[in-house]
Amino acid sequence: MIKKVALAMIVLGLTTSCVSKKIYQDLESKYADLKKERNALSDEKDGFKTAKNKLELENNSLQKELDKVKAERDKLQGEYAATKKSLDNLNSSYSALEKNSNDALESNMKKNRELLAELEAKQKALSAEQERLDKLKADLEKSSTRLAELEKMMADKDAAMRKLKESLSKALNAFEGKGLTVEQRNGKVYVSMENKLLFESGSWTVGSEGKKAVKALGEVLGQNPEISVLIEGHTDNDKIVGSIGGGIESNWDLSTKRATAIVTILSDNKAIDKKNLTAAGRGEFAPIGLNETAEGKAKNRRIEIILTPKLDEISKLMNEL
Repeated sequence: MIKKVALAMIVLGLTTSCVSKKIYQDLESKYADLKKERNALSDEKDGFKTAKNKLELENNSLQKELDKVKAERDKLQGEYAATKKSLDNLNSSYSALEKNSNDALESNMKKNRELLAELEAKQKALSAEQERLDKLKADLEKSSTRLAELEKMMADKDAAMRKLKESLSKALNAFEGKGLTVEQRNGKVYVSMENKLLFESGSWTVGSEGKKAVKALGEVLGQNPEISVLIEGHTDNDKIVGSIGGGIESNWDLSTKRATAIVTILSDNKAIDKKNLTAAGRGEFAPIGLNETAEGKAKNRRIEIILTPKLDEISKLMNEL
C-alpha cells in the first residue's frame, strides 16, 4: 500500500499583489461554494452512518416488541388451555348431574355458556395477537432488508474506491517518486501532484511529463464513469507581485488557472463525462505545511485531484427510510 504522504506542487512564490475587489469577491465566493461542497459531502457521509444507526435501533426495537408479543401469545395459549380444561371438567360434571337434578343441570349449562363465551373471547384475543405478531415479523424483515441493502451499498462503494485506488496506483506507478502519490481516505481517493511534475515556474502550462501523468490518470477515470472528479489548485502564502504569464493577479487566480489546465487535459479524453469534472482554485487557504519554512511552502504548492463516488442509490434508500 502506497504510504500516505501529503504532497505539494511548487508555485512561484512572489510578494504582494493588488487584487481588484470584484476578482477577490468572485474568488471568495468560489471558495465559499467549494467549502460548502466539502461540508455537504462530509454531512452526507455522516447521514449514511446515522441512517445505519437508525435502522439498527429500529431492528432492536422491533425484536423487543416481537418477543413481547410472543410472550403475550404464549400466556393467552396457556389461559386458553386452562379454560378448555375447565370446560371439559364441567361437561363431565354435567353428565353426572343430569341424572340427579334439573337445577344442577341448569347451573351447569349456565357455567358452560359463560365458559364458552370466555373461551371465544380468548380465541379472538389470541388471533389478534397472532396477527400483530405476523405484522411485527414482516416489519422486522423489511427493516433488516433495508439495513442489509444500505450496508451492502456502502461496502460496494468502499470496494469500488479501493479498486479505483489500486488501478490508479498501477497506472501511475511510473510517476511515483517524481512528485506524484495516490492514497485513499474518508471514502475518497486523492491523487497529489507536485509542481515539478506539472508546471514550469510562473506558468500554468502543463509540461510533457505532467501531461503523460494526467493522461494516464484520465485513462482510468474513463473506465469509471460513476466517479466525480474535483481538481484543486493550492499555493503557499507568498503574494504575487504585478502580473505575470499574461495576467496572473493573485495566488487564487494562479491556483485556479492551474486546476483548469488539468481539467482541459482530462476533457480531451472522450471517455470522461465532462459533467463529472470540477476545477477549483483554493490559493493559499488550505495549507498542509507551515508557510514559515521553505519545506512547508513546498508542501503547500500542489495540485490535488479528489475522486468521490456518486451516492445516488444510497441517497434514494435513505429517503425511503
